[in-house]
Amino acid sequence: MKRGVDIVLSLVALLVLGPLLLVAALAIALETGFPVLFRQTRLGLNGQEFGMYKFRSMVKNAAQMGPYFTAENDPRITRVGRFIRRTSIDELPQLINVLTGEMSLVGPRPDVPAQRSLYTDADWAQRCSVRPGITGLAQALYRSDSTEVQRLEADLCYTREASLWLDLKICWWTFKRLGGQGAN
Repeated sequence: MKRGVDIVLSLVALLVLGPLLLVAALAIALETGFPVLFRQTRLGLNGQEFGMYKFRSMVKNAAQMGPYFTAENDPRITRVGRFIRRTSIDELPQLINVLTGEMSLVGPRPDVPAQRSLYTDADWAQRCSVRPGITGLAQALYRSDSTEVQRLEADLCYTREASLWLDLKICWWTFKRLGGQGAN
């Protein structure tokens, strides 16, 4: 049932948000050129690697310029990038990942392969027992103002307590937080 809801809601979201997606893509292209999408290797269901899509919010050669984690005033982030990060518009291309079955609307955020080492084998198996999500318990509760340990615990809590009711609550909490601070 969850997969069906993911497909229907992501299709509706893509149709409704289509004009916003086009404006964001155009703004990125005008500021820094193409490509407007960024594809990063992440780990999903059962630890399988997949390419997660985001709107590009940094200069083109950002990976060569600095660390993986971004600082609050990271000079690699463009003007358009700051806005789309603050409003979470940069995450909307992940609706494509939901349609392809690599992600869900709600679940733990997908980790990069290097983050695998943060987990015990048992916790990793538990975390990978569900599809990663565009939003999750950690994002709904903390946004970007949390520690790594808090995010890990929230992700594991979600995998233990996953239900349609929890997904609806997480969607509501995420929607409420969108007006607040975004990710760095």
